[in-house]
Formats: sequence, structure tokens, C-alpha cells
Amino acid sequence: MNTYDLISALKIKQQIGQLPNVISSISHNSRQVTDNSLFICISGFTVDGHKFVTEAIENGATCIVAEREIDIDTNKAALIIVPDTNKAIATLAATFYNHPSHALTLYGVTGTNGKTTVTTIIKHLLTQNGLSAALIGTNGFQINEDIYSSSNNTTSDILTNQHLLYESKNQGVTHVAMEVSSHGLEQGRLWGIDFSVATFTNLSHEHLDYHGSMEEYAATKVQLFSSLSIQPNKQKFAILNRDDSWYDFFQKRTPVQIVSYGIHEEADFRATGIKYHKDGTTFELLTPEGNYRVQTKLMGEFNVYNILAAIATVYTKESIPLKKLVKSIEFTPSPPGRMEKLENDGGRHIYIDYAHTPDALTKAINSLLPFKQNKLIVVVGTGGDRDKSIRPLLAIAASVADYVILTINDPRHEDPNKILQDLEKGMLHHQYACIADRKLAIREAINRSSPDDIILIAGKGKEPYQIIKNKKVAHNDATIALECSKELFPNI
Repeated sequence: MNTYDLISALKIKQQIGQLPNVISSISHNSRQVTDNSLFICISGFTVDGHKFVTEAIENGATCIVAEREIDIDTNKAALIIVPDTNKAIATLAATFYNHPSHALTLYGVTGTNGKTTVTTIIKHLLTQNGLSAALIGTNGFQINEDIYSSSNNTTSDILTNQHLLYESKNQGVTHVAMEVSSHGLEQGRLWGIDFSVATFTNLSHEHLDYHGSMEEYAATKVQLFSSLSIQPNKQKFAILNRDDSWYDFFQKRTPVQIVSYGIHEEADFRATGIKYHKDGTTFELLTPEGNYRVQTKLMGEFNVYNILAAIATVYTKESIPLKKLVKSIEFTPSPPGRMEKLENDGGRHIYIDYAHTPDALTKAINSLLPFKQNKLIVVVGTGGDRDKSIRPLLAIAASVADYVILTINDPRHEDPNKILQDLEKGMLHHQYACIADRKLAIREAINRSSPDDIILIAGKGKEPYQIIKNKKVAHNDATIALECSKELFPNI
């Protein structure tokens, strides 16, 4: 891209040195810099990009954007000084990639639980009805049925997000469903992105070590909605959960049209007559255009909410008849690692779920209880160096099970024994064990089980690793559970 056109997007700046003619890429990681790159110095929580300018220039950067004057050879790279590089990177990324979100119908889904499932269903509804759609979130970047990459975060950094939207547009995609995390909103990873519809799932206890209180957590989430602008050429909507206690907080701060969904309160899209089965769920869907019978393979009340949210979201922007959307729901698969039932030969009913908050764990357990024939065994963990107040609450939620194994999702740098002690404080009965090694915890759950027992392994979903200190160690709950089942019960 022409460098002058790119830098001109920054209105307040100081230029030192002569600009190069073109910029081939933008990076905030000096190790990823290539020839003719623009390197932008971001001051993060642990790393200050200003310290890596020399490395960036050695790797080919010809333009540096920083918040202060730096001693560099301006014959090799021009220096642009701005008040705030975090704001600057949003402007530069959107400009460099030619504002791809303006050309897309972009669905943003936020909330404590359900983001992955709702975005997955949205994408399924779109592709099943002839539209080209991409998915960006916890399970990676997916265009139609092709998965290209996975992210370390639910919401990627601002450069990656703009690049993924650019790639989507270039590959003929017209619609994108994106998970939006509170961290992503708080850290400005969505700046410069133009959402068509914002969808709210629910709000419950999570990330309070980061946000401080539920009020601050909600104030961060609501940014996605309050930033929606009323535009004459791009009608926008907010999809809100009428049953959630934070509904009023969100609707009062949303400037665009609101479409509601729910089960217990009157809503634009409402589910009644819900019946839970071993192989799925059925319910009556009440809509502004009539009533429809819905049949789905997904289990539990929480998935009814997810389906309602997805249908309401697609309904606002697309001309797909509701009858066709309802029919598509019948064939919607459960996202990997979200109440995923494993096919095993051990006679046990093993489920893998991402539930790592008390609310999500309660909902996962409640979805299985109606089908319990024998014992319910729950493996539940939490992460090190994260919100400690959530730990006993997870154990309280798990205490509904006949037997509980307390373990750890990602130890990070914290003492595993301390994590288990915090979890243990919430146990409401004595039928439990504390096993820090997650693989051994899964093995113990399967070893302790009998035929027709239900085993819920919660906390990590399809994640392929554990974080131990600074390293990612290969680990997958589903793979381990199947291996243990085959090893322990080879003759079944």
C-alpha cells in the first residue's frame, strides 16, 4: 500500500525521516516483520514494543510508529510519533486492509457462555441456506467447511481480526460470525470493525479478577452494543436475552433496534413446550411470523437459548424464511467440545464440555440429569493465575453429581495444590477426589465408572493443550478419555 495514503489516516502525528514508497505489511511483533513492513510499538501488560525497534528494522521494517521519539537511523526507517499506538493500530489496520467489515454482514456474539455455539449455529444457518459464511472464534477461523487456523484467544488481536475479515472478503465470503470476548472489548481488539448485528447471550460470574466487579464486566460487554451506530445504508440490530437479569442494562445502552429472545419472559422469539430427549430437544418456537415446531440434536435448556439467539440473529438481516431456518436447525451439529458425546465401547456415556464457570457447569449438569440411569461422575477443574473467587463456586455446582473429581485446567505458574484446596472449599459432600494431573483425573473418572454411568469432563472442551508455566503441553480431554476407556475396558 502507498505509505503516504496509509499514514495520512493518522491525523495527529509527528514525522521524522522520509516515508518509504510502499508498505507491504503491518506488524506489532518484531519477529514477524518482513521487508517493507510498518512496525508499530504496542505497550502491553508484559512487553513494551518500543524495546524491539532495532530488531524490527533489522528484519526489514521501513516505518516505525511509536508513542515517543526513539534513537534510530532514519535513513533506514521513518519514525511516526503518535499519542496512542493502540488507537493508531486500529486506524492503520482498517486502512491497510481497506475496511473489510464495511463490505460484510458481520455478526458479533458476546456473553459469558454460549458464544461458540451461537456463532457456530449462525454460520450453519447461513451456509445451509446458500450463503458463504466465515466463523472467527475460540475454535479458530473457518470459511464454509474449511478450517484455516486456531487462535490463542476467543477474540484475536486487532491486526489479526482485520486480516481475517480481509481474507474472508477476498475468498467471496459475504457473512461472518465472530465471537467477542470481554478482554477483546476492553483491550480494543475490535476497534475499527463495523458490526451489523450484536448478540448478547448471558452474563454470569467470570473474569472478575480482570474486571473487578459484575458491573464493570457488564460495562465492558455493553460496549459492543453501545457502539452500534444508526446508519441509513446499513440497518443494524441488537439481539438480547430477555430472561437474563442484565437485559435492562443492555437495552438501555443500545441505540439500535432490539430483537429479544427467551423462554420464561415474553420475547420476540420464545420457546415453549420444551421436551428433552436422549438424542436432542424439541420445542415450540413463537415468532413474529407464526409458530414453528423445532427439533434439534442439541441437548439442554442452555442450547435452546443458543438456538433462539442464532435464529433471531439471522432473521434480522436475511430474507431466509423462518420455516427454512427451523428446518436447518434439525441438522445443526454440536460444536466440538461443547456437550460433545464420545462414541466409546465401554458402555459409559462420556461428554466433553467447555464449561468453566459455575453457571455453565450447572447448565451442563442439568442437561444430563434427566437421563441419569446410574451414577453421574463429574471431572471439573479451573486455571491457575486466574479468578480465585470462582473456584469454590465451581465445586458447589459440581456437588450435584454422585462423585466429583477436582482437577486443574491450566496450572500456569500457580501451585496445583493451592488450586485444589480452593476448589475443595466448595464441596457439599465427601464423595470426591482431588487429582491435580488432569489426565489421571480423567482416567480415575472412567475407572470408577460402571456401565450406563454418565461422565462429564468439563473445563477445556476441544483445547489441544494445557498451559504449564510458560509452555503449552499437548493435552486433549476427548482423546485421553477414549484412550483410557479402551485401556480400562478392552473386552467390552
